[in-house]
Parts: sequence; structure tokens; C-alpha cells
Amino acid sequence: MKKSLSKTVQELQPSGIREFFDLVLGMKDVISLGVGEPDFTTPWVIREAGIYALEQGFTSYTSNKGLYKLRLGISRYLNSRFNLKYNPEEEILITTGVSEAMDLALRAVVNPGDEVIIPLPCYVAYGPLTILAGGLPRYIKTQLRQGFKLKPEDLERAITKRTKAVILNYPGNPTGVSYTNKELADFKRIILKHKILCITDEIYGDLSYDFAHIPFASLSGAGQFSLYLNGFSKAYAMTGWRIGYACGCKDVISAMTKIHQYTMLCAPIMSQLAAYEALVSGKKAMDEMKREYQRRREYVYEELKRIGFEMVKPQGAFYFFISTKNTGLAGLNFARKLLKEQNVAVVPGDAFGSDYKDFVRLSYCADLDKLKEAIARIEKFLRRKQ
Repeated sequence: MKKSLSKTVQELQPSGIREFFDLVLGMKDVISLGVGEPDFTTPWVIREAGIYALEQGFTSYTSNKGLYKLRLGISRYLNSRFNLKYNPEEEILITTGVSEAMDLALRAVVNPGDEVIIPLPCYVAYGPLTILAGGLPRYIKTQLRQGFKLKPEDLERAITKRTKAVILNYPGNPTGVSYTNKELADFKRIILKHKILCITDEIYGDLSYDFAHIPFASLSGAGQFSLYLNGFSKAYAMTGWRIGYACGCKDVISAMTKIHQYTMLCAPIMSQLAAYEALVSGKKAMDEMKREYQRRREYVYEELKRIGFEMVKPQGAFYFFISTKNTGLAGLNFARKLLKEQNVAVVPGDAFGSDYKDFVRLSYCADLDKLKEAIARIEKFLRRKQ
């Protein structure tokens, strides 16, 4: 039967995150700082909208593009907050999470052999989705000493005649690193010069702490070379509702919709109605969750520094990407031993790029008491190892 399988799929590596966390299943007293999922329940005002949608009998398909009501709400939100203008009829597509939006985007624009530039470390899906679309990932390694930031000169050096797009995820998973207006303007100059597409995954944009988040598409002249991806999973604690969206020029959105209508058809209607309520009434709850993430970030950062870890202080999202070099253990061994000896789960760094074997990702999606206990266990683990 294996002979019947696609060679491309056979050669894909399984997700380093999910593969590692198979080890966690069934273990007791584990503090999981691995999976990037808010520990908050979806705010009640949003859940209530989803429940009410079911009570009203909203259980049907929607337009392939998604509910017009939601698309209009997104259009108004982006316009009022970022001065981003998208026509809800032709330039916005509702997707089943941002992962589907990225998949659709790559399949819509990539021809066989096209290159897609992906800064490392990166979310685990970008490379495999590029390959599945027939493209070639062209990775750019960033370093701890440069703050895990993509440098304009490295971006320009990576562009070839075969380059179709660059993926920017900021604030980023796994580093939490983001970009200022000036840094984005440097990227814009290069992208416009070479006329390539910039696909931005800005799912953590509302969880920016040190400076205001700026969508790349909002920069003057960048719109026609941009595809803006966002969703409700992280900032509104709506991971299971599976609602994302893509905004861009009508030709790209139309192509993405064409694929979407043959595969996913549409996102769940009750989830779309809940997402609309998040836009209307969810800001207060979102801001409260953000303040708590920021409080956790400050605590974890100071504690990890005290213990002796090297890392970049995240500017957004809810992750630390920590060097394990000072412990004498590679990231995978560190993660395995920490889980086995102290029941604390983190993700090995090479899940986000093979060059990051001496790192682990730690998520602070856990309440402060659990984080304090996790830090105590990590410190105990390091003392025993010495």
C-alpha cells in the first residue's frame, strides 16, 4: 500500500511539535509549556453568540467566501485600526483557521519550482505547505545574537529569478520577535524592487507588547504586493472555532477561493457568527488576556535570566525561544530529560528549523502559579544535572 502514496507526502517530516507531545499523553502531573494555545476559555460573550447561533438554527453552509456580515466586520475593523482598506465582496476570504489561509495562499500563487523565502526559526507548517504547493522553500537562518530578526541585506541576497514570495510571521512563532515601522519599510523597498509577494502571518498581531503592531500591507505602496493573513484563534482564545481570514488583491483572493470551494467549502457558520461577535464585543476580554500574558512574560523572562538561560525577550505572542547551550544538552535531550525527570513539557528547537538543535520553545500559556512551579522544576532539573 505504501507504493500508492505520494512521494512528496512520504518525504515530509511529521510536525516536531505534535510528534514530541505524543510522549506527554497519559502522563500525570505534567505542566505543559509546549502547545501554542491560550489557556483561557473563549470569552463568554463570544461563546454565547455561538450558542445562540445554534439555537436559532444556523447550521447550514455559507458562501464559499464566508458570511458577508463577518467579511464586512473585518473590513471595518482593519480600516478603523490600521487604515487598511479591503473590499469585503472581493478582497476578503474567511478560512478554516490561518493555517488553511496559508495553504490556500501558497497553492494559489506558487508554480512548480518557484521559491518561497522563509526566515528561520519558523512555524512548522511553512516549509511543508510550500513543498505541497510544488514550491521550494528557501530558508534564511537568523541568529540569537541578531535578535532572531531578518536583516534586509539577507532578504535581498536570498532573492533569485525564481523567487515568488516571502513569508513574514510577526510577532513570530517560536521567538515572539516583531518588526518596527522602519524595519518593515526596509523590507518593503526590497519587495517592491523585485516585485515579489509578501505573505504576512499576523495571527499574533493583537498580542504585541513593546510597540504597536503595524501590518506590512498598511505601508504606502505595499498593498498590491501583500497578502494579509489573520484570525481569531490566539488573541480571542478561539483555537477550536477555526476561523481565519485572508485579505489581498481580488485576483489572489479569487484564486484562493477557487481552491477553498473544492476543498473546505466554507468555515462553520456558527464559528463565523461567534467571530463576528468577537469583533463587536470581544475587545475588553482580549485586552484582559493580553495584560495577563504580558505579566507572565515579565515574570518568566526575569526568572529564566536569573537561572542563566540566553534568549531574546519576546515582543509579542506567548513564547520564549531559549538556548540550552549553557546546560550542556541539545534541545531534544533537554526536553526529553526535563519531561522525564520533572514532568515539564517544552518543544525542542529543531522542530522550527534543523539549525536550532540547541534551543527549546517555552510557551507561557499557563497561569502564573503553574509557571512558578514549572520554573522551580526547571531549576531543580538543572541543579541535579550539575
